[in-house]
Amino acid sequence: MTDMKIGVVGAGGRMGGAVVRQVTDTAGCVVVAASEIAGSPAVGRDAGELAGIGSLGVAVTDDAAAMFGRADAVIEFSAPDSTVAHALDAAAAGCIHIIGTTGLDSEQEKALRSAAQKTAIVYAPNMSLAVNILFALTRQVAKMLDDDFDIEIVEMHHRHKVDAPSGTALGLGRAAAAGRGVSLDDVGVLSRQGQTGARGRGAIGFATLRGGDVAGEHSVIFAADGERIELTHKATSRQIFARGAVRAALWAKDKDSALYTMFDVLDLPVD
Repeated sequence: MTDMKIGVVGAGGRMGGAVVRQVTDTAGCVVVAASEIAGSPAVGRDAGELAGIGSLGVAVTDDAAAMFGRADAVIEFSAPDSTVAHALDAAAAGCIHIIGTTGLDSEQEKALRSAAQKTAIVYAPNMSLAVNILFALTRQVAKMLDDDFDIEIVEMHHRHKVDAPSGTALGLGRAAAAGRGVSLDDVGVLSRQGQTGARGRGAIGFATLRGGDVAGEHSVIFAADGERIELTHKATSRQIFARGAVRAALWAKDKDSALYTMFDVLDLPVD
């Protein structure tokens, strides 16, 4: 069977390097193209050398759009605006697009749904296999417990992360809200400061921590009088996100045009 040809956006970054390593280590797929933003010192260098695994014979280019015509799938962890532009490139080329970018707003997510009418797109706030199980568990527990249990979501990431709360934290909030049959837009409390008054019954609160080189830690706390349940995931390596993204690409190889999530990839229940 012919290996799946994969392109990597942001090959000079930490996540891009992790994806290059994961593709190379995974049977059934191969890196055929890689890109970085114009002016990056990575442009012109070998993607494998940048990832620390030796030469792959794949030079990093600053023309990301061209990758979508060469690859069967393109994996991307980048910025929201770039991701949306690349989704249009994927749709035009009929190339599978695997998106682990966080921080997209509702209009940008709408653009992804539009692009997915012409190609298969897998978009998830977190590509980790275990984190997506945490999403499912959060929804299930929230469905079983009533508003006597307050829900708080605590997340911590490295000092360089630019969006807050994290896309994963918001995804956990949406999972908890769905379990209770409400919208996170109506019950979410993204930050607290000053004289906030008593906690609102049924609210879903968030706390954001930043520091060091933390790859990602998330906890969902269900707290009632006299007891609490805590669901926690701790990432110690970015490689887990790359592993999930590559699995998603291989899964999407024969799928129809649509917008998928990691729940689809892992065949997790949504109810």
